[in-house]
Amino acid sequence: MKRLLSGISALAVAAALLAGPALACTRTLYVGDGNLVLTGRNMDWKEDMSSNLWILPSGMTRNGAAGPNSAEWTSKYGSVVVSGYEAGSTDGMNEKGMVANLLYLAESQYPKPVQGKPDLSLSTWLQYALDNFATVAEAVEALRREPFNVFAPALPNGAPSTLHLSLSDASGDSAILEYVNGKLVIHHGKQYVVMTNSPIYSEQLALNAYWKGIGGLTFLPGTNRAADRFARASFLLGAIPREKDKNYIQSVPEQSFTYQAVASVLSVMRAVSVPLGITTPDQPNISSTIWRTVSDQKNLVYYFDSATRPNTFWVSFDKIDLKAGAPVKKLTIQGGEVFSGETSGQFKPAEPFKFLPATPR
Repeated sequence: MKRLLSGISALAVAAALLAGPALACTRTLYVGDGNLVLTGRNMDWKEDMSSNLWILPSGMTRNGAAGPNSAEWTSKYGSVVVSGYEAGSTDGMNEKGMVANLLYLAESQYPKPVQGKPDLSLSTWLQYALDNFATVAEAVEALRREPFNVFAPALPNGAPSTLHLSLSDASGDSAILEYVNGKLVIHHGKQYVVMTNSPIYSEQLALNAYWKGIGGLTFLPGTNRAADRFARASFLLGAIPREKDKNYIQSVPEQSFTYQAVASVLSVMRAVSVPLGITTPDQPNISSTIWRTVSDQKNLVYYFDSATRPNTFWVSFDKIDLKAGAPVKKLTIQGGEVFSGETSGQFKPAEPFKFLPATPR
């Protein structure tokens, strides 16, 4: 036992050193009975991000918001997204069940620009993926070629936009994209079901392998650091049921396995959340969870759970118009508005937000 505790202490120190000054987020990917695929995500941030929900139809003309040489495209697929600071899409799902999540990664280092390539502000990276790809495999094939130069503007609150991107699709496929030491690194495969922040993903996997060896019923790391949340989320995600649970299904609406699974995933995300208002003066990298999402990629339902109001609500894609020419619509939540249940009918036509521009080097 003494040796075990010594090993745990050593790993905790190593994880602390690796974690660095990152801001927190967590993403999980669940696959259950009947090919049900759910992606859960926590947005952890040190302040309110003035987030709102948006319905963005297909056929929208976009550019990379990086000056005269910006990449240009027209969205193939419509999507529902959550904005951050009304300056970019931070999380969302498109009409094909493709989900994208932007998380903070302090170690991000972007490549030097290559002459002849178009430019892209990092604020448009997630939306580019949702607009253009129906599957993870399709996205990885295209993005591996690095079709644009990436430029990272400072966020509206002054924080650097050092970010990495997770993708998942309706088949349960997954990819993690990071810029490490100036190179794009892609981890692609259905085994990549959890993502947090620092350290880089390859080191997270190594740390998590240690905790798997100990076993989650024996000991789990309990701090708010990314490496600890990664280990806890991995254990909890593996422990929740993949089929109807006779102990609880009776009280689930319609005795539906889908609703049970959404509740299970949301429970995992809440279990790895950072309570609202927690501050650590000597560790400003630890941030409160301000909202959570669960994307049902089989049934195309996008759930939103705020830390600052009492109700979870959702958007059913079969109730919204994502055809080319349909209006952009917005559900305003930045002022503390309260919603519950299915909310597609409460979105209002709005001018789309402007992506945060970057200045090419």
